[in-house]
Amino acid sequence: MKVGVFDSGIGGLTVVKSLLENKLFEEIVYFGDTARVPYGIKDKTTIIRYAIEAVEFFKNFELDLIIVACNTVSAHALDEMREVSSCPVIGVVEAGILATSNALKDKNSNILILGTKATINSKAYEIGLKEKGFNNLQAKATGLFVPIVEEEIYSGEILEATFRHYFDALKKPDAIILGCTHFPLISEAIGNYFGKDTILIHSGDAIVEQLELDFKFTAKYETTKLEFFASENPDALKGVAKKWLNI
Repeated sequence: MKVGVFDSGIGGLTVVKSLLENKLFEEIVYFGDTARVPYGIKDKTTIIRYAIEAVEFFKNFELDLIIVACNTVSAHALDEMREVSSCPVIGVVEAGILATSNALKDKNSNILILGTKATINSKAYEIGLKEKGFNNLQAKATGLFVPIVEEEIYSGEILEATFRHYFDALKKPDAIILGCTHFPLISEAIGNYFGKDTILIHSGDAIVEQLELDFKFTAKYETTKLEFFASENPDALKGVAKKWLNI
């Protein structure tokens, strides 16, 4: 099985990490649109155009599946990508909704959705969760987390100050959807801020759960061939991948 993983930048490597840990694919082709990151502040028309261009890039490979690791693209452009792709396309928003529904049995659970401005404004998570019967929802655009993670700041006063800026007025949630693939890298700090009894929903783990439950992925591959591509400075992307993925 050969999969393409698409993200607006480096954040999607957290999804790749989950795929590797669960040994689901024989080959993974990663494409990060690093020249145009971040997507979270762009309009829907632009996001769709970039997403379709990513599908065109992946047509250079014989893929069995495309995983959209970018929540912003998953919220705004998944249907358009499916229309032009010759293989199935799945996104982290659908997977995150499924994982949240499976993790929370109480429909009155308080759920906090974190994401970029574009993801939050799309209301994609809220619409999907309400269809599952969840109505006690809070949504917060936390775009500052993206450059903080890009600067490899995963703890400390800068991050704590940003938490206070975003979270001080919020009701303590039962679960938090980490609605951007950058956010799992600060999940430990987020968990410490809210307390260990708050459940964190991680895009990479959610995709694995969807692949195993909905797509019946059962085969395991002891080795996985990795290829990394970027629209700008691919060597920098490969350097981050080596560090984050321990390869």
